[in-house]
Amino acid sequence: MELINSEKKPIKRSQYFTAFSRDHHADLLFCWKIKEGFKRGVDPRRINLYIKCFWEEHLQDHFREEETLLFDKLDVDLTNQAKRDHLVLTEWFNRIINNKVESPTDYLSFTQLLIDHVRFEERILFPFMEEHLPKAILVSICATLNEAHFDPYYDYYADEFWLWKPDW
Repeated sequence: MELINSEKKPIKRSQYFTAFSRDHHADLLFCWKIKEGFKRGVDPRRINLYIKCFWEEHLQDHFREEETLLFDKLDVDLTNQAKRDHLVLTEWFNRIINNKVESPTDYLSFTQLLIDHVRFEERILFPFMEEHLPKAILVSICATLNEAHFDPYYDYYADEFWLWKPDW
């Protein structure tokens, strides 16, 4: 995965994909929490449990929704890149969940891949899709998302390891 546009300007998003954008905010916060956990010396097993929970309760479904509702609507390089990114990230999740990742550096590489993917979708793919999909399809996607995501995803994970201090 490569980050094509690294500008940090706020993105003006149309209403069509706001549910995905809210999910992406949760994804970025997820990455921040993992990084904070490693900065604070948290046992990777605790972080793995969080990663497993986030994958199973949120991100796995989010990927499926994006692929079904959005990526499958156009067969172009950008949607194919997004699908490849999902495959790579899914492999990472499976490796972590199955305790095949040990190095904090690997975890940080994983979080950077997810961050880069979210930024790619927000800054490049979504604007492209908004420009190239017929309005009727965009309206349909929006309606489906708004129905499925009446409430935004909220991370209720009990073990707030990202706040842990070694002297506790």
